[in-house]
Amino acid sequence: MNFIFDLDGTICFKGSPVTMNIINALKELELNGHRVIFASARPIRDLLPVIDEHFHSTTLIGGNGSLISNNGKVIFSQAFSSFQLAAIKKLIEAHDATYLIDGEWNYAYTGNPAHPIKSNLDPNGLAEEVLLEDLGQVVKILILHSADQEKIATEAEKLGLRIHRHRGEDIVDISPPGIDKWSAIQECGIKENEYFAFGNDANDIEMFRHAKYAVMIGEHEELARYAHRAILLGEVCEQTIVECLKELSDEKNILALT
Repeated sequence: MNFIFDLDGTICFKGSPVTMNIINALKELELNGHRVIFASARPIRDLLPVIDEHFHSTTLIGGNGSLISNNGKVIFSQAFSSFQLAAIKKLIEAHDATYLIDGEWNYAYTGNPAHPIKSNLDPNGLAEEVLLEDLGQVVKILILHSADQEKIATEAEKLGLRIHRHRGEDIVDISPPGIDKWSAIQECGIKENEYFAFGNDANDIEMFRHAKYAVMIGEHEELARYAHRAILLGEVCEQTIVECLKELSDEKNILALT
C-alpha cells in the first residue's frame, strides 16, 4: 500500500524535524513492503531538512502538488503562466503586498525578517534568495501581508488559480490552476483508493477525498468530513500515530479496508 504523509502539523511540529520515533515507524512500513511518500506545502528544498536522509530519495510532493521529486531530482513541476504571474505581480503592487515566491529551487522573499515563515525558509542553505525577476519559473506564491488579503485571494481565484487557506494563518497560499496534492498523487501513477493519507489542514482535503483510508491529526472541521480516523494533538499524539501505522501496516487490516 502507498502511505502518503503531510508534514507540518501532521508528523512534525513547530518546524522541528520528524522525530526518530516516527521515522523508525516509517522505515518499518518500508520493511513490510509499503511505499512511503511525503506530500507537503513546503517546496522540495524546505521539505528535505525535516525528514531523515534515508527518505530523501523517495517520492516527495512539494508546493502543494506543484513539485515532485524522485531519487533526489525534481521530475515534475507546474508553473504559473506568464499571464498569471503578471496578474499576480499587479495585485502585489496594488495592495502593497510582501511575499515568499518559489521557483523549482530558489526563492524571492520580501517579508518581515521576523515572520514565522522566515525561520523555516531554506534552513540548510540549499538554495539562493534572488529577485523575483531573476527567479525564472514560479511554482508557488505566499502572500504574507498586504493591505487586503481577502481581496488578493478573491482576485487570484478569478484568475482560476488555486487558493489554500491555512488554519490560523493570515496567509494567501496560491498555486497554479488544477494543482493540489491529489493531482500530484495521480501524476505519480497512484489511483483513487490506492493509498492511505495522513494530514491536518485544508490543503489535505483533496488528498483525503480520494484515499482508501484517511487519518486526520488534530481538529479541522472541513477535513474531518473526509477522515476515517482522528488523532488528537497532545502528549500521546506521536505514540498514537506510531501505533496507527503499525495497525495499518498489517496485511490483514489492509485487506479488511480494501
